[in-house]
Amino acid sequence: MIISGLQKVTLLDYPGHIACTIFFGNCNLRCPFCHNMELVTNPEHFPKFTKEEILDFLKERKGKLNGVAITGGEPLLNVDIEDLLKPIKELGYPIKLDTNGFFPEMIEKLIDDNLVDKFAMDIKAGFTNYEKVIGVHESSGEATRRGKTVQWTVFHCEPVFIEKVKRSINLLMTKASDYEFRTTCVKGLHTEADFYEIRDMIKGAKEYYLQDYKAAPGMEDLPFKPFTREELESFAKIVEDAVGKVEIRGV
Repeated sequence: MIISGLQKVTLLDYPGHIACTIFFGNCNLRCPFCHNMELVTNPEHFPKFTKEEILDFLKERKGKLNGVAITGGEPLLNVDIEDLLKPIKELGYPIKLDTNGFFPEMIEKLIDDNLVDKFAMDIKAGFTNYEKVIGVHESSGEATRRGKTVQWTVFHCEPVFIEKVKRSINLLMTKASDYEFRTTCVKGLHTEADFYEIRDMIKGAKEYYLQDYKAAPGMEDLPFKPFTREELESFAKIVEDAVGKVEIRGV
């Protein structure tokens, strides 16, 4: 597994907990608005942490931290991730794990093995818009970030991938003890139509969050902008009758 970062304390990544955040490098997607693009495309440029270093840190922080957030990148690219999650759970820490939902088999195994206390799954867009949002439809591009060129390429969202996302949604809604769905809302990629589709995709879900887009440092020249508060509220209103709890974050 590639552990590429450790934030020693956070009050944001695992709401309701004083947690640390463990970052995994690499991702199977190339969302052009990704806030962690360098971590996704160049994980070798980040410090590496061994499993033993992470566990030693968590042992030292017992009583001061009460949660662990796992994010990336895409953590579930690491087929051996259970080798880290099991000892973290044995130390008594609840775990929140972020995922893009493209690995339903891994999600189901983690649920069955009771290794994740809360899942946070990204709903990238309505299904008809997924291909564009996860890799830029029929185009490629690049931007300069901190003096380095970051590139993204076409990612063809085949029907089999959509089926994986559908299965992950169903697994979380029917088997997970706790979960949330969320969408980073990007002007230039999303429209009102996405949220009508998302409403149908997650109908009956517990929680859904609309997250305001913020350009990462050095990526301000990309052709994407945040929505206004009023626009986000209109998107939330589309979804709210179908989901138990709908909120806006980051505004």
